[in-house]
Amino acid sequence: MAKKVKVKGKLKIYFTLLLSFGLILLFINIPIYFLSIISGLVISIFLIIYFVGILFMWIYFRQFLIDEMVSFATEYGQVQKQILKELNLPHALLDHRGKIVWTNEEFEKVIGNERGFGKAISNYFEEINDEVFPFEEKEKEIGVSFESREFRANLKRISIENMVKNSRFLEESETDDFLYGLYLFDETALKIALKELDDQSVVVGMIYIDNYEEALENVDDVRRSLLLALVDRKITQCISSLDGIVRKTEKDKYMLVLRKRSLAELKESKFDILEEIKTVSIGNERPITLSIGIGLDGLTYSQNSEFARAAIDLALGRGGDQAVIKSPGNVQYYGGKSQSSEKNTRVKARVKAQALREILVNKDQIFIMGHRLADVDSFGSAIGVYCIAKALDKKACIILNEVTPSLRPLVNLFANNEQYAGMLVNSETALATVGNNAALVVVDTNKPSISECAEILKYVKAIVVLDHHRQGEEIIDNATLSYVEPYASSASEMVAEVLQYIDEGVKLSGIEADALYSGIMIDTSNFMTKTGVRTFEAAAYLRRSGADVTRVRKLFREDASEYLAKAKTINDTNIYRNDYAISVCDAAGCQSPTIVAAQTANELLNINGIKASFVFTEYQGKVYLSARSIDELNVQVVTEKLGGGGHMNVAGAQFEGISVDEAIDKLKAILDSMIDNKEI
Repeated sequence: MAKKVKVKGKLKIYFTLLLSFGLILLFINIPIYFLSIISGLVISIFLIIYFVGILFMWIYFRQFLIDEMVSFATEYGQVQKQILKELNLPHALLDHRGKIVWTNEEFEKVIGNERGFGKAISNYFEEINDEVFPFEEKEKEIGVSFESREFRANLKRISIENMVKNSRFLEESETDDFLYGLYLFDETALKIALKELDDQSVVVGMIYIDNYEEALENVDDVRRSLLLALVDRKITQCISSLDGIVRKTEKDKYMLVLRKRSLAELKESKFDILEEIKTVSIGNERPITLSIGIGLDGLTYSQNSEFARAAIDLALGRGGDQAVIKSPGNVQYYGGKSQSSEKNTRVKARVKAQALREILVNKDQIFIMGHRLADVDSFGSAIGVYCIAKALDKKACIILNEVTPSLRPLVNLFANNEQYAGMLVNSETALATVGNNAALVVVDTNKPSISECAEILKYVKAIVVLDHHRQGEEIIDNATLSYVEPYASSASEMVAEVLQYIDEGVKLSGIEADALYSGIMIDTSNFMTKTGVRTFEAAAYLRRSGADVTRVRKLFREDASEYLAKAKTINDTNIYRNDYAISVCDAAGCQSPTIVAAQTANELLNINGIKASFVFTEYQGKVYLSARSIDELNVQVVTEKLGGGGHMNVAGAQFEGISVDEAIDKLKAILDSMIDNKEI
């Protein structure tokens, strides 16, 4: 039996008050009878009429009032529904799977479909897909687009528990079901305005001529002025055509100001000014190359200028002939296709050597470290710095955690020699003994994440970086002295040069000279790659200091298993797109799989027509990539897109959580993209 409808709220209070006033008057009427019977009768007659009236209202008007209120509520609900239907805001209800349950007229206008019921919302807005539903938050905001319009979509979770409680057809379940309300806010005009404002924002840049002195070295005075005028004209024409401003600040430096929209045109052309400037030739033997650093999206103009300064330093540190764009949290690279020019002058090496001496001479402790899984160059250059510390009569040690089998013969020369007792320590010992007046010299790497002991960087105030790898976005940014020369063949070459200027009293023993010579020999593939005049000069200095070529060669002879692994890898090589050799090195039985893979990559370059070689190998749960080229491809740019880095001709990358086949697919996708975009 259905329950009777009862009156409640303010209407009930109204009827209750009328009855209460009547009862109060009834009690007052009793003492009035004692004062005057006639007055009491009059009031009694009034009370009878009063109560009869109330009863009549309750009986005859109660249902009328209820019917009127029900009618009003119904009409009120219809009005609400009509308002929601005609609301000037696109609105829809979705079920828990993201399918449309109800839409209003504005939403139907947006999607151009009067009845989208039962269809997935992802059919109209790709951004609102199965990954969105269900979500735990009460509200979620997503940027979506439909045709040429941009919207901000607000999704609100609506519980259906109350509706189920009042339904005669549904019963409550233990699951918590929801509907989702979708509201669309049109932001097309706002985004167009913001885009226009962003396009007009100021971009600050710097342009440096990389090889100013070298390019003009053999040019006579008459042609020199003309050559510089042509360079100025080329740069000015390029920037002026983009509605920018460029001003010469020094003989080989320029400052430019652009709109962000103009920068987009430069990016679209892949900074073709880098290639155009090389065509300027009036008797100069070396083509002129530029480095460009650009800063944008800073909070102030001065911050953009700081970004530009950091970008130009990064471009120069990577070898020049490229453009670097720096914004908050992002760095983009363009160009970098040519070899960095070797500087014939040793002035910089001498200046850096004196600066290094001044830093180390005032320190009580000197720690030296290279990169994780140290190679011969890393260890050899560390030995060179150790010799510098000894010459300055300082306590020094080399941080070395894991010794790879390929490095073991060289390390044993020192580990088994009492003269070098205490020279090698692990990370734990270094962290436990580091004092307040210590210096740290980092060799053969400028990335803190891959250094042998990244934690020690926090405890040492004086940090020196000696490296020959081109800089990436991640650098040791708090270094007291940074000597990064991408033109150098190896870190051992750089240290060998510094040794000649640090102190006249530095004398190398035979095995110390062997270690440095080994670093140069291994990194240059027996003086076949990245060798310049200064490379041979450094090797000559080491030979004079006692390095023995035969002794070094015996140290690094290969095992038969490694030789066979290389032969199999070469035999299984796949030539991708006619230019790129890709292979997998199965060096499971070898002591140093990564070294074998690197050596194989070098061997593959001997195949006629190969622009670059890429060899993968699995080691300690990771996939390692060794990339090599001669001069036709900058493999550093390729490996950087894969999360690695290195040199233009020698680079690598590491992969975690994926298989070798997946890593190869990633490499092929990068090569395809770069070829399609004419980056290579």
